[in-house]
Amino acid sequence: MSPRKIIIDTDPGIDDILALLLALSAKPEEVEILLISLTFGNIEVKSCLRNVVSMFHILEREFQWRREQGRPEGYGTLRASPPVVAVGAEDPLEDQKMLADYFHGTDGLGGIHESHPHLTPKEAWEHLFDPAVDPTGIKPVPTGDSAHQSFIPSNRPAHEEILRVLRENDPDTVTLVAVGPLTNLALASAADPETFLRVKEVVVMGGAVNEPGNVTPAAEFNAYADAVAAARVYALTSPSPRSTLPPCTSLPAYPATLSKQLTLRIFPLDITLKHGVTQGQFRRMISPLLESGSPLAEWVSAFMAHTFRTLERLHPGHVGDVAELSLHDPVCVWYAMTADHAGWKPTPTSPEDIRIETTGQWTRGLCVVDRRSRHPIEAEEESSSDHGLWLSTKAGNRVWRMDSSEVEDTFGDTLLDRIFM
Repeated sequence: MSPRKIIIDTDPGIDDILALLLALSAKPEEVEILLISLTFGNIEVKSCLRNVVSMFHILEREFQWRREQGRPEGYGTLRASPPVVAVGAEDPLEDQKMLADYFHGTDGLGGIHESHPHLTPKEAWEHLFDPAVDPTGIKPVPTGDSAHQSFIPSNRPAHEEILRVLRENDPDTVTLVAVGPLTNLALASAADPETFLRVKEVVVMGGAVNEPGNVTPAAEFNAYADAVAAARVYALTSPSPRSTLPPCTSLPAYPATLSKQLTLRIFPLDITLKHGVTQGQFRRMISPLLESGSPLAEWVSAFMAHTFRTLERLHPGHVGDVAELSLHDPVCVWYAMTADHAGWKPTPTSPEDIRIETTGQWTRGLCVVDRRSRHPIEAEEESSSDHGLWLSTKAGNRVWRMDSSEVEDTFGDTLLDRIFM
């Protein structure tokens, strides 16, 4: 069986780094990571780049340590095909920017670059991602004392790299996993909707339907951070995208007709909160590795210590070994790696007409679902009894909402085993 081809659009971020490590630690026959595209979100996009480069730097040190210890290197996917890394959106399309540094720290990893400078590379090669310096596209990192060959930088914007990957691969063969704000995806789909629709499916960590939000009472962070971008991507699931397209001055409307509808699979807080790792689980895995001198264990332990302290502060009573980090982003990557497993279950009502609120004073980023019990109608125009075409069989979004998995009780251990063993 051929490996699953994936793009990961991300804003690293603590659980984003765990998600990337999970993907990179796969076997080459399981998954091929074609692109890591970066967006603002948890932190500024330049800090996201610094964290990704640091991750690859630490992995190189980890591989050397494992060889010296006589341990298998692992991370076969990374060794088989280093991914392209591209820098994307710095700001949301229309909204005021909000970051999640209150949770992740100003650098996205709990201040690790200041507290553990020996774990941070001196060079982030930012010039290799700058089109003003060199417009030639993607290229290998130059060799040198601090350089490595674990990634290929691109100086094209991330949304252009997304489109390039989709053009260069057969239709319906690439899964796009989006675990940050959807700005890069909105830019790509606006620039070339038909190429964007070559994607097999888009897997989104975002939204909250029956759970309260985690950044406002109504909204999950990724949906809130760029609600207009999320609404535009969701609109591509509709038989009539213009029926749910939000107002947007920065991007054009989609064409009146498109060749197909987007397959969009969302992992809202309703399912991601069921997948976590406790401080006790993490401590039991990491302690012997720290004693043995694992660079990866030292690096991850440093930012996870910040994470668990923050969780204890935000959730009184959840302290010590029972403090739990929800693995929002890793569970989406795990789905992309194991999508054929029978344990993944969407809601019985999927696909659902889920829309993202973009203009509400208190409800920006809210997942709006029509909970009325009324008969659908064959309407193409709004009526006085159906403002917004919620009942129309020819309009509205068609979103697959994931509801459960077979790894809800074991995913924390699965994640740690994959990353560290």
